[in-house]
Amino acid sequence: MSPTELEARLISIRRHMHQYPELSKEEFETTKAITGWLQEKQIEIRPTSLETGVFADIKGGKSGATIAVRADIDALPIEEKTDLPYASKIKGKMHACGHDFHTAAAIGAAYLLKEDQENLQGNIRFLFQPAEESGGGAVKVIKDGQVDDVDAIIGLHNKPELPVGTVGIKSGPIMAAVDRFKVNIKGKGAHAALPNNGRDPIVAAAQLISSIQTIVSRNVSPLQSAVVSVTRIEGGSTWNVIPEDVTIEGTVRTFDNTVRKEVKERFYSVVEHVSAAFSQEAKIQWFAGPPPLINHSEITDATRAAAKRLSLHVIDPDPSTAGEDFAYYLQNIPGSFAFFGTSGNEDWHHPSFTVDEKAIVKAAYFLYESAKELLAQLMNVNGKQKVFSDS
Repeated sequence: MSPTELEARLISIRRHMHQYPELSKEEFETTKAITGWLQEKQIEIRPTSLETGVFADIKGGKSGATIAVRADIDALPIEEKTDLPYASKIKGKMHACGHDFHTAAAIGAAYLLKEDQENLQGNIRFLFQPAEESGGGAVKVIKDGQVDDVDAIIGLHNKPELPVGTVGIKSGPIMAAVDRFKVNIKGKGAHAALPNNGRDPIVAAAQLISSIQTIVSRNVSPLQSAVVSVTRIEGGSTWNVIPEDVTIEGTVRTFDNTVRKEVKERFYSVVEHVSAAFSQEAKIQWFAGPPPLINHSEITDATRAAAKRLSLHVIDPDPSTAGEDFAYYLQNIPGSFAFFGTSGNEDWHHPSFTVDEKAIVKAAYFLYESAKELLAQLMNVNGKQKVFSDS
């Protein structure tokens, strides 16, 4: 298949996915479609106990390591506002984070690697992972045994602000750990004209929100980084009644596991003491999301070499405070995750989000060349397979 033919095919695949988005854990038709697209090229589908998601192997002509290529397949509960001729046909659902782009690029890499199968010195495992947006998909894939024999893993995410032809490649932290909190502050309701008869949770919540901001400014080293954002506050039902309780909700983003632990401990302490000062009862719910995504240096170097071989413009990107459950794979497997330029008009999760489709085939070749580069580096020499030294 020529590069022109491949590009046309991948754009067609991406547009089909874009028109028929499915949310996390609901990717049934998407799973069938991806399976069909892989079977067109006689790519071997792996068995799985998961209801959604597709896993496939391309076994090289020579023995060697196993490299995993991961793409996510789920969409978001967003009403599309792009006016594209291939816009979502499913009301209230949209590929607003570019997972259709990632999937099409990975299928393209699979097609290229299948054509080169006999020359591969090892095996390529493709993970078309469900439920990235809900944060549990990668964990399920790991529990399903799909990466038990994988030596290294790679993936990418579109980056709207980067132009097509640019790839962001960086060792170390590149995406943040994501934690969510919900705090219920319970006081005592009263008439608004007689606040002394109650214990006002709104005043307590206001003080708490201000105090939470000091967690970063006065507890996290200036050489580290963290974000604590309160994004929702709910309390009261009318203008002349002090309510019984107030709920606040928000998120914490960190790039270091030690900082992550320290911020959580400090958060609990601040909530406890501010609530006590205002005679409130506080209940904290903490929802731990994916850990920080920390790229392995040697594998990152290999993907950088592949990008340069393709004459892509390689930059050292700023880390993103968004989260990615690709990070779960990196807790056990060395790997690297790149940002791929798509010249987008809006950022992720926006109803007018688009990608420049000229980037799809470039991303496919990037994954293809990166996988081959890693197989070459892990090639069995002198009877022993190389093991990457750091993580």
